[in-house]
Amino acid sequence: MKIEFGGIILAARTIVPFGPQHPVLPEPIHLKLELEDEIVVGALPQIGYVHRGLEGLVDKKDINQLIYVCERVCGICSHQHSMCYCETIEKLCNIEVPERAKYLRTIWAELHRVHSHLLWLGLFADAFGYESLFMQTWRVREKTVDIMEKTAGTRIIISVNVVGGVRRDLDDNMITELKDYTKEMKGVFEKFKKAFGDDKAIINRTQGIGVITAEQMIELGGVGPTLRGSGVKQDCRLLPDVGAYKNLTFEPIVENGGDCYARMMVRMRETIQANELIEEAVNKLPAGPINVDVKPKPEGEQISRIEQPRGELMYYIRGNGTKNLDRLRIRTPTFSNIPPLLKMLPGCQMADVPVIVLTIDPCISCTER
Repeated sequence: MKIEFGGIILAARTIVPFGPQHPVLPEPIHLKLELEDEIVVGALPQIGYVHRGLEGLVDKKDINQLIYVCERVCGICSHQHSMCYCETIEKLCNIEVPERAKYLRTIWAELHRVHSHLLWLGLFADAFGYESLFMQTWRVREKTVDIMEKTAGTRIIISVNVVGGVRRDLDDNMITELKDYTKEMKGVFEKFKKAFGDDKAIINRTQGIGVITAEQMIELGGVGPTLRGSGVKQDCRLLPDVGAYKNLTFEPIVENGGDCYARMMVRMRETIQANELIEEAVNKLPAGPINVDVKPKPEGEQISRIEQPRGELMYYIRGNGTKNLDRLRIRTPTFSNIPPLLKMLPGCQMADVPVIVLTIDPCISCTER
């Protein structure tokens, strides 16, 4: 489309497809970008490329089998999906989960947060061409998934949650290894914070780029580090019925810049905080059983929320008193953060689009299910 005045072409607008495959992006997100020269003036998302119909499996899978389905909504934050699903069933059926199980769920949840944020930080570094920093963050991430393998049996989709608690416990050797891990990671994460936060090239590519205010984020329904990067102190770990967080020293990480740099630093600082929460939870781990033997047949409706690495995850279930649910509906953080993303893009350079998109940490597998 051409814009003319007095026979002179002032600007030409072009529609450029961005994704679903792009060298910088780890996710198949697809945007139609409206450009005026090299400036983005509009963006329209298109979703549906990896839709799998997981919510429709309530007709074929019973309540316990659905735990494994929920874990496969997204591998990177699989533990939080099954944890949120189990907590929803437990609330609806008035099942009291043992305290030790709550602490164990919290430990594994924060290990997932660490490995998710390290994965993202590596991809973010790679977007700038910093391959060495990419390799270093993923090298440390390997130690995190190794710890998950030692404590849960597998590296990513650990499948420890059951309705009524968890299926695996930590012995003394595992607890010692967790303590050694958290001690080692303290110094490593502080070095990463300096490497990401003080580098002039990263600062030039992120500060003042993709700015969105707190008011706009709230209005558009943003969640997680994307929301907290605009100065909004909101985190589902503050809720009283989520894991064992109410017994831990926790305060949401907030940055006030509202730009790509602020969102990056929220995730970097959350990685440090998650390591501290793991250490505290291990030190406070109470004795006792890790689950209760139940055969749930929920009846009625229930909603639960939990804080994924990417933000607020919400599960809705409706039971009919049998071993199969009537409804399962999931609202994922990337779905909530796409409207704010469309607000961040207009006014930026085309070259900044991959960086801005990465700062919401998109997970299209979560979004489309």
